Formats: sequence, C-alpha cells, structure tokens
Amino acid sequence: MSENTSALVPREEEVDVHFEPVIRLTEQVDTKTHEEDEDVLFKMRAKLFRFDGDSTEWKERGTGDVRLLSHKETKKVRLVMRRDKTLKVCANHIISGDMRLQPNVGSDRSWVWKVAADYSETPPTSETLAIRFANPENAALFKAAFEDGQKKNLALIHGESEAKPAETEVKEEEEEEKKEEATEKEDEPKAEETETPKEKE
Repeated sequence: MSENTSALVPREEEVDVHFEPVIRLTEQVDTKTHEEDEDVLFKMRAKLFRFDGDSTEWKERGTGDVRLLSHKETKKVRLVMRRDKTLKVCANHIISGDMRLQPNVGSDRSWVWKVAADYSETPPTSETLAIRFANPENAALFKAAFEDGQKKNLALIHGESEAKPAETEVKEEEEEEKKEEATEKEDEPKAEETETPKEKE
C-alpha cells in the first residue's frame, strides 16, 4: 500500500490547476465615514454603556476607541465612538455646555453623563451614557479633554452671539453715514441757489 501511495504523490504535485476569476473587481468604492473634515483631538480605548430605563440596568454598547473630533471649518467638537472590528457607531454627539461628567459609583475609572440627542441611532435618542477606561489616569485624561471640548464649543456659541450685535452696529453706522451723505447732497444745491442771486447782483 505504501508503494502505491508513494507512486501517486509525484503525479499530484505535477498537476497545476489554474482558475480564472468569474468576476473581476476593477472599481474601487470610496467609503466615507463623515469624519474626513475633522481633526482628532483625543483618542483612547474604552468600553461604553447605556442606561436602559425599562429594565433599570446598564447595557453594554461596545468597546473601541472613543474620540473627540474638531471640525476644520466650524471648529465644533463632538464625541464619536466606534465598536472594534465592525466599526459601527455606538456614540455620536456634540459636547454641549450642559453636560456634566459624574463619577460612577464605586469606580474611579469611569464617568457617567446625560446626552439630549445621541446620533448613533436613528432617530436621535436621549441617553444616559457611562464610559469605563483601563485605569484612573486614562479616565482623568478623558475628563480633561471632554471639558476642554466643552469650553471650545461654548466659546464658539458666545462668539456667534457677540458677533451678531457687532454686525448690527456696523450696519446701523453705515446707514447713518448714508443718511448724512444724502442730507449733505440735498443741502449742496440749496447753497448754490442762494449764492447765484448774489453773484447776479
């Protein structure tokens, strides 16, 4: 039996099988994450949870990199987190000024905060989220970056509200200048009319 099998081995090695692909994939599809116009301010691995009001318990949303992104044009800062491997979004919201990071009971490496509108699901939902890091140091770094993002967004909001009155003031000044110029033009012909009779005399 051993002689027969040894005789078949060279024959199997000699066979060179080649199959042409049925469909050739030539087109490359560009996948967009909608994060192309944003800069990463903070990135760290963490685990995210959401509080389920119906069952009154915490449910895991996913594990992955939590990132704070700043838009290149608007400069607004938002929090985005995607799950490992699937890259599905499990958190996506603007860091608003009313958000407060509260320490999770019995843990020095996790934070809890409330979100009015989280866009990881459609339609956007109001959520209570909790995030847990590997150690307290990472949790402290996240808090610092989160609060810094809050300050930037608040500064943008105050900047816009201050810019609006300034614009109205400029418009009012321009209107006043136009009115003055119009009155001066109206006065000029009158002055010429009063002068012409004197010149005739």
